[in-house]
Amino acid sequence: MQFDSILPSLPFILGGVGVTLKFTVTSLLCALPLAVLMALAKISSLRSLRWAMTAYTSVFRGTPLLVQLGLIYYGLPQLIGYTFSPFEAGILAFTLNSVAYTSEIMRAGIQSIDPGQWEAGKVLGLSYTQTFRTIVFPQAMRTIAPALVNEIVDLLKESALVSVIGEADLLRRTQIVAAEKYLYFEPYIIAAIGYYLMVLAVSSIAKLLEKRRLYA
Repeated sequence: MQFDSILPSLPFILGGVGVTLKFTVTSLLCALPLAVLMALAKISSLRSLRWAMTAYTSVFRGTPLLVQLGLIYYGLPQLIGYTFSPFEAGILAFTLNSVAYTSEIMRAGIQSIDPGQWEAGKVLGLSYTQTFRTIVFPQAMRTIAPALVNEIVDLLKESALVSVIGEADLLRRTQIVAAEKYLYFEPYIIAAIGYYLMVLAVSSIAKLLEKRRLYA
């Protein structure tokens, strides 16, 4: 192994960690509010709305994320005349995909709450939105927290796909260094460790927050 040959390129590779985290956090922040709205639409009394949201979920969960990314980055500009940057295309693709999965998690969490909680909100004179925001949603979030953490971890790992369209994330920088040095094992090991540490950090933070909630 020739890690000494890779050391000069280590700052360049690790610079991709910030790009990966920025990409993951931005996608997550875009997806979460949309997922909440979609979850509410899925339990709506409007049948046409439920069908539309179910169809959306089926399409995005039933097709490869890499294909969705390619359609947005390469195909959509052909239709709308706007060329996305790799970062923009990645955010859009991952947000749309994550909404499909996260909305199902949200829906299950909301439906797990006793219907009596909604009735309690009415008795207190709260509107539907107020009841959801102050009574139902906080309880649902506690229920779905483990599944939501898993989705965040999946999003973090799958973010490596943006390297395919040229975004300079951790994996893309690893590929560049590997091609320049004609060394592959060492830079990919570094990338693997980087992804593992990021996932470990997310899981550790989630466990810490859960402990604080239990003992608060």
